[in-house]
Amino acid sequence: MGDLSILGKTFIVLGIILIVIGGLFTMGGKIPFLGKLPGDIAIQKKNVSFYFPITTCIIISIIFSLIMWLLRRK
Repeated sequence: MGDLSILGKTFIVLGIILIVIGGLFTMGGKIPFLGKLPGDIAIQKKNVSFYFPITTCIIISIIFSLIMWLLRRK
């Protein structure tokens, strides 16, 4: 019975994470600083544009790691 309890909690956590990610995708264009932080790489040439939000990725990773650490502390 313990394995099912762990599986249920895992599905709940994954569901919450998916809801948060979905919300970020939905509101991504409306959050003014997301993707425009110092350190984000944006290169535009005549026919090519390249964009890599490295600073934004690092901040999202830190926030996600902090949330996972808080959830595992229990």
